[in-house]
Amino acid sequence: MSELEDLDRQVVWHPFTQQTEWSPLVIARGEGNYLFDDAGRKYLDGVSSLWCNVHGHQHPRLDRALRDQLEKLAHSTFLGLTHEPGIRLAAALIEVSPRSLSRVFYSDSGSAAVEIALKQSFQYWQLRGRPTKQKFLRLGEAYHGDTLGAVGVGGIELFHRIFGPLLVSSIAIPTPAGTDGSDALERLEAELSRHSHEIAAFIFEPLMQGAAGMLKHPAGFLKKAAALCRTHHVHVILDEVATGFGRTGTLFACEQEGVEPDLMCIAKGIAGGYLPLAATLATEEIYSAFLGAHGDMKHFFHGHTFTANPLACAVGLESLALLQESSLPNARARIPDIAGALARILDHQSVKEIRQVGMMIGIELHAISGRFLGREVCEQARRHGVILRNLGDVVVWMPPLTLQPADLALLETATVRAIDTVSRETEPTRFT
Repeated sequence: MSELEDLDRQVVWHPFTQQTEWSPLVIARGEGNYLFDDAGRKYLDGVSSLWCNVHGHQHPRLDRALRDQLEKLAHSTFLGLTHEPGIRLAAALIEVSPRSLSRVFYSDSGSAAVEIALKQSFQYWQLRGRPTKQKFLRLGEAYHGDTLGAVGVGGIELFHRIFGPLLVSSIAIPTPAGTDGSDALERLEAELSRHSHEIAAFIFEPLMQGAAGMLKHPAGFLKKAAALCRTHHVHVILDEVATGFGRTGTLFACEQEGVEPDLMCIAKGIAGGYLPLAATLATEEIYSAFLGAHGDMKHFFHGHTFTANPLACAVGLESLALLQESSLPNARARIPDIAGALARILDHQSVKEIRQVGMMIGIELHAISGRFLGREVCEQARRHGVILRNLGDVVVWMPPLTLQPADLALLETATVRAIDTVSRETEPTRFT
């Protein structure tokens, strides 16, 4: 064990990590689509450093944008002040977002972006004289972050069961399944018909539920669900934290079904994986409800010290340009190739199902009681030069949008070899 690994074990507490069973892997640097550990070993970043590094590491244009801004202003509060990077990024985001959205409220994480959307929807209805609208609809197996408001509209029991007494009130809609998601839509319509007077908003991830295990929604569910909410005067909050910035093959997933939300949460890829940055985009109707004289105290009482950090916003502005110019076109070219690789992997006896939307992929393994196969496969993949993460028995692929054919070949080979290794240690008859 290296000195850094030993020191890590002594002083650090890592997220979503059982420390007693974990062996530290110290990452020393990044270059393009690859990471290098402190021993010089090279790994394909198969999950984009938790789904945020859309252009690869140390991209020269993003590095330059960061350095240029560092020479002007590293930080200034956004509470009562403003600055050029924050203004220009907001304008650029509005330009490429659904037409319904006209205002940008910055924060620093996906969880915070969701908290803000929930609070804005809640306060909007209070300001508009609808005080009973205090509940939220969510999908089963939903995940929207780990702060308490976000947990309150989450549905992954493993993550959130202990925090039940602390949570906001939400109503679960079944995760849409089948060819059209009709069961979920019928339940949604029933809840809206009975309870729209007390429901502020329906929050969900469009097209694909990421942390739930890459659960793919049937075509048309997004559009039909949004239409039902419109009919019953309930806000549509789209959580595009994971699906945004090219992950599904379009800049935002909601574009694929022409849905224009009332509120949209974005994070992860917004700053290319360089710095913490997030935003909640709102309609002019929602924004206008908060306007008035200072003494009316209608303004939105929420903020962060690092809201709209100038360094993050400067990188975010360049990242958005880079995404449109080259990274998203490259991703679109790779998506069919990825589908071909996945079709081959699906033939493996240990693979139960594969779900893909663009460059969001879940490879689900046959479960075995007492085993954590997804984790085992990810551990084995490192030995073949690829870093992956699992969600239970689902092995996730979420590579940078700059993935190249050689990178994809390595990703496929390493995954198959890792599954082979784990399978050899497993009796096929025990698969369930």
